[in-house]
Amino acid sequence: MTATLLRTVRRVGTSGAPADVLVVDGRVTAVAPAGTLDPLDHDTEVVAADGAWLGPGLRDHHVHLDQWALVRRRVDVTECASAEDTADRLAAAARSGVPDRVLVGHGYRDGLWPRPARRELLDQAAPGLPVVVVSADLHAVWCNTIALAHFGAVLGRALPAGADGVLREQDAFDVTGALSRVPDEVLDGYVADAVEAAAARGVTGVVDLEMDADLDRWVRRIHAGTDGLRIASGVYPARLDEAVRRGLRTGDVVDGTRGLLTVGPFKVITDGSLGTRTAATADGEGVLTWAPEDLVPLLRRAVDAGLVPAVHAIGDRAVTLALDALETVGTRGSIEHAQLLAAPDVERFARLGVVASVQPEHAMDDRDIADRYWAGRTDRAFPFAALERAGAAMVLGSDAPVAPLDPWVSMAAAVGRDRDGREPWHPEQRMSALAAWRGSTDGRVSVSVGDVADLVLVPSDPLTASSAELRSMPVTATAVAGRWTHRDL
Repeated sequence: MTATLLRTVRRVGTSGAPADVLVVDGRVTAVAPAGTLDPLDHDTEVVAADGAWLGPGLRDHHVHLDQWALVRRRVDVTECASAEDTADRLAAAARSGVPDRVLVGHGYRDGLWPRPARRELLDQAAPGLPVVVVSADLHAVWCNTIALAHFGAVLGRALPAGADGVLREQDAFDVTGALSRVPDEVLDGYVADAVEAAAARGVTGVVDLEMDADLDRWVRRIHAGTDGLRIASGVYPARLDEAVRRGLRTGDVVDGTRGLLTVGPFKVITDGSLGTRTAATADGEGVLTWAPEDLVPLLRRAVDAGLVPAVHAIGDRAVTLALDALETVGTRGSIEHAQLLAAPDVERFARLGVVASVQPEHAMDDRDIADRYWAGRTDRAFPFAALERAGAAMVLGSDAPVAPLDPWVSMAAAVGRDRDGREPWHPEQRMSALAAWRGSTDGRVSVSVGDVADLVLVPSDPLTASSAELRSMPVTATAVAGRWTHRDL
């Protein structure tokens, strides 16, 4: 038996009266007024929390964990305001030495650049070296001539880049996938560091929607000691046959992982993105990657096998078609992103029981791009308040590496819709603090007897914090099933 007694905590979602909380074998077994609980025995760990606020552990409902781990070691170009600035940043990196055979940058946003990307800029930045810059939204890669030839050979086909050297959607995903092929022991080390960093921000679980998701990979990592998070590992169409053959069902616990690894949802990407200007909108812009007549049978096969759909849809046309498909199949599931909604579809989320899986920090990253490319429609972009009023279930995520794997950042963007000292963007669509908090946990608001002891301790009440305070919220401790994964007390 293992036991921990937390003395003098304040529980989020309650009056805040000081309490003692006892955790035994990974569950909360008692809650009582401060100073009234005694240790079970001499082996009980007693932790003086000194009035810190205790809440359910945080959950990021949409990440690409391998990509996040890799991006943390790539050249950051997120602040570059032009193609020329980006090339200069990469040239400086090349001069300082490239540890791998390919120079990789991450985070470019070209929607507001004064001049478009050009292949020759990257050719000049690092002569003789393959150069790839991955867009912030992962839906495009900008390559130099050597990189196009190199990855064309790796993938066994010519890559259809024009003079700009930019590949979009599936071609971009294929190149990103090839970039991710590093030795298992190297990538596993990167992921272990990323998991440790997530735990330090109060995260106890993620939905991992890595495109090349592999349950066996996570089994290996957990056995090796990367056990700081609960992982729900998604399934993509390319692995549907394998999932059906193995009898994998969403929510199933994978044997031998101490309950840390479960089968996640069935992820389908139906359109592009705002940043790459490929989101499918009602005015005919963007791309649809699954025709409706093909999407319905695909979802039906997955649902019949026990997999819950998670459908990527960003533009209003894509969202409507995704909801249509879920309704036709007669299933719930989630719409991932749901960034631009037609007014009638807001109510449909609640009526159909479809979860809006949203990434609020994208609204802050892309507000200017939305104002340009979705002009006249941004009153229904990232419509968190409208969804909340309609009674739709919402969960929050980061889409890391598109935004940082940090639920405090997501909550701040949801409740404030502000950042960097700028005026709030469409403040009428702010999410309530309670909805943002609930959407950033496993749906719980507070900690109660009987709960699994996935916990976070912070110095102040998240439900009364400002958006600025949320962004910089210190995390005192994090626990998964009562086991400390981060501790600063």
